[in-house]
Amino acid sequence: QVQLVESGGGLVQAGDSLRLSCATSGRTLSSLTMGWFRQALGKEREFVAAITWGSAITVYDDSVKGRFTISRDNAKNTVYLQMNSLKPDDTGRYYCAASGTIVNPTISGRYDYWGQGTQVTVSS
Repeated sequence: QVQLVESGGGLVQAGDSLRLSCATSGRTLSSLTMGWFRQALGKEREFVAAITWGSAITVYDDSVKGRFTISRDNAKNTVYLQMNSLKPDDTGRYYCAASGTIVNPTISGRYDYWGQGTQVTVSS
């Protein structure tokens, strides 16, 4: 019912910035929770940030707080992740996820829909 497509990843240097986008389609998203997760090679998927589509309440993992900003544009049906002061430890495949119910946004298993991911690589 919901399709998610991430874009904006790339290979950058430490200290650089990237803006990831998650384009959504398939249904109205006013009641959904949107999250960003990332997964490094050989490691488990971890929570990055989340936002409620309707009220724009945000939650961040401590590792990115103060550097990353999640936002959404209702008119464009798109969620963004602005990433500043990137570090090599930020390297991973970043996934956009959506849930149609009230969830703990930090738990990946609570989300119903996932995008294909976009790779972010930060060199030292």
